[in-house]
Amino acid sequence: MWVFSNHRLFFLGFTLWKRSFVKAFFKAKSMHFLNSLKELEKFRLNDDDVFLIWGKRLEEEDLKTQIAKQNTNLKPKICFVEDGFIRSVSLGSDLTRPFSLVVDSKGLYIDASKPSDLEEILQNHIFDEELLKRAKSLIDKLKLYKISKYNTLKHDNLHFKAKTGQKTILIPAQVEDDASMLLGGGGLDTLQFIQKVREENPDAHLVFKPHPDVLSGNRKGLKDEKIILQICDEMLHHSSIHSAIEASDEVHTITSTAGFDALLRRKKVVVYGTPFYAGWGLSEDRVEIKRRSRKLSLEELVAGVLILYPLYLHPKTKNLCEVETSLDIITQMQRAYFSKFYIKWGVDSRNYALRKLRRTW
Repeated sequence: MWVFSNHRLFFLGFTLWKRSFVKAFFKAKSMHFLNSLKELEKFRLNDDDVFLIWGKRLEEEDLKTQIAKQNTNLKPKICFVEDGFIRSVSLGSDLTRPFSLVVDSKGLYIDASKPSDLEEILQNHIFDEELLKRAKSLIDKLKLYKISKYNTLKHDNLHFKAKTGQKTILIPAQVEDDASMLLGGGGLDTLQFIQKVREENPDAHLVFKPHPDVLSGNRKGLKDEKIILQICDEMLHHSSIHSAIEASDEVHTITSTAGFDALLRRKKVVVYGTPFYAGWGLSEDRVEIKRRSRKLSLEELVAGVLILYPLYLHPKTKNLCEVETSLDIITQMQRAYFSKFYIKWGVDSRNYALRKLRRTW
């Protein structure tokens, strides 16, 4: 647990609904949610203060400049907060509380131009035998339970329309203005990306899967079938990413966490950007990340990414828990969502209503 018993925590860039759940992940002397940097002027800052920024909602240098105006000798402790990798059943863009967060004292794990705590773990941590056994068991459970970051799409036994012997490549789409694309996408947008995949694989059967946030209407991204099917052979809308990966030979992506899901399922992953799982010898990378010089096993990658790095919160007790507990609870919730009509109806109705209100939060 990130314990700051003698520290004040200042949260910046946290929307109203995020403020409602994030407190449970921390223990501190006091917590303050700010709407702007100017609000810091109300406080007499000191060396014990910790500043937490959500994602890329605020530039670190702007925060340092504001702090320096008040105290030029202060060396601020700044951390970056993002959703974890096993997040929830419903989408985060539907204002669903996450089961996990990551808190990074160095930078955003999605920004490979700078170091991060996750990269430090993967580059330098000594993974003992017990931890690796735990990681192997976690991989087996994730595949058995068919769990990924979001988990509302049904699992299907898919058969794509590829010809006999033709390679099938899954292209999981991404949100165009997502921070991982802006920071790790190398300037590629989705249309340019699928054109590039087609150029490199002229004889392959390309399957395009729109991002669930884009399909829901919550975020911007490519979903025009006329444009996509001029380049790709098939589109997949309403089946889970697990099902799509299982039915494919390869997964090609810019920075999508679907690439990580595909590694868990021992698929070939070709990466055109700089996501957290690239550069460790497990994927075929189009971009070199020079700081990442270590070759990892899949178990070592999973131990770092899912066990050592994130925080997990039990939804009922509101206490921190282990990843295995979160995985079991999400699996139970997903099964209930698929098997009980009234639960699915309730969740879907809530999500539909919140999509209408989302932009005001």
